[in-house]
Amino acid sequence: MIGRLSGILLEKNPPQIVLDVQGVGYEVDVPMSTFYNLPALHEKVVLHTQLIVREDAHLLFGFLTHEERVAFRQLLKISGVGPKLALSVLSGLSLADLALAVANKDAARLTRIPGVGKKTAERLLLELQGKFAASASGAASGAPGASSGSDIVNALLALGYNEKEADWAAQQLPKESGVSDGIRQALKLLSKA
Repeated sequence: MIGRLSGILLEKNPPQIVLDVQGVGYEVDVPMSTFYNLPALHEKVVLHTQLIVREDAHLLFGFLTHEERVAFRQLLKISGVGPKLALSVLSGLSLADLALAVANKDAARLTRIPGVGKKTAERLLLELQGKFAASASGAASGAPGASSGSDIVNALLALGYNEKEADWAAQQLPKESGVSDGIRQALKLLSKA
């Protein structure tokens, strides 16, 4: 099994990259969360990998963080979820957002991911319940306004702001801000920036 690759990034064609490891070019599928955080071409990168062997193919999936690979493996254990769908889930939601969706049993959020229908979303919620409890409770209890902060960020993203702008605006708000008031204040901050 190939558990880790360290090499030079040769190509980036979402969702696939080519990684040169001492003269051997590995084609690796990565979630968009990893893809967006990759270094420039011809730079060194280290990926945690998962090799899937099928009758007709050997598929290699890569992740920048160990946590993403663990989540990918958890998703693969669910009946009806293959590697492409697991990759789609990790591309559509960050690990924190996935943990939050599972904790809140938010099937609607999961159905926004391409390839995830209502039944698949319900199965994901059922099977993943308790698997992300540590990260979800950490996000919910880390700071008083943590969950409302992520709701504010999600609202700003839905309004068309990019993730960097949304995160910056949410961090400028007082911790005790409610969601609706926080969104209003964040919009004011972003209009001045």
